[in-house]
Amino acid sequence: MSEIEKLQQMIDESSRIVFFGGAGVSTESGVPDFRSVDGLYNQKWKYPPETILSHSFYMHHKDEFYEYYFDKIMVDGIGPEAKGPSEIQPNAAHKKLAELEEAGKLTAVVTQNIDGLHQKAGSKKVYELHGSIMRNYCERCGKFFDGAYILAHKEDKVPKCDDCGGDIKPDVVLYEEGLDQDTIAGAVKAISEADMLIIGGTSLAVYPAAGLIDYFSGKYLVLINKSATQRDAHADLVITESIGKVFEQIRV
Repeated sequence: MSEIEKLQQMIDESSRIVFFGGAGVSTESGVPDFRSVDGLYNQKWKYPPETILSHSFYMHHKDEFYEYYFDKIMVDGIGPEAKGPSEIQPNAAHKKLAELEEAGKLTAVVTQNIDGLHQKAGSKKVYELHGSIMRNYCERCGKFFDGAYILAHKEDKVPKCDDCGGDIKPDVVLYEEGLDQDTIAGAVKAISEADMLIIGGTSLAVYPAAGLIDYFSGKYLVLINKSATQRDAHADLVITESIGKVFEQIRV
């Protein structure tokens, strides 16, 4: 029996599947990751990305924060030559996960990505551990804005609220910031109640997010990643292949 056949059998036998995904899920849609050779962390900039994408840097250097954010996250981060959040498209993995949810097989997606592609593919129950570039809010009055509004005000350096004039902050988790507790609670509940956990496109090196998989106690643990992870030895099935190629072969 091939790896794909084994995965199909596990999916067929499960009814409460949860998918836990990382950057590798979105790279096949043209979104660059952070830690690979060509990733954002290995590109030259005035400051290290860990510094720029920190809460303290945002608070004290908003102009420079947004200069990087527009150049590397909101443009490069949403596809080659993309002009905005509407340009990037979900790949086979995003689409198949949405189909599995629609069929009543998958109960939740837990993602470390901030690009909103799971929702764009049709997924409804998505726990975004690190927030989303599609959501932005006014620090003064709390009004929310989508990604298109932010890009439309790129020339303002720091986007401003059209109601009160306050600074708008992306609803993403920066360094020095904690994860949203409601999101964590929802993800933990979904994982702990799952009978199958599929982990895909992540090296499981980013904590505390990666630690959430410890709450899984179901029947099948599957790892789909191009490179080895520290949890491979604990999995019932390990597939070292493109996650999009794997999911496009799965029947719902």
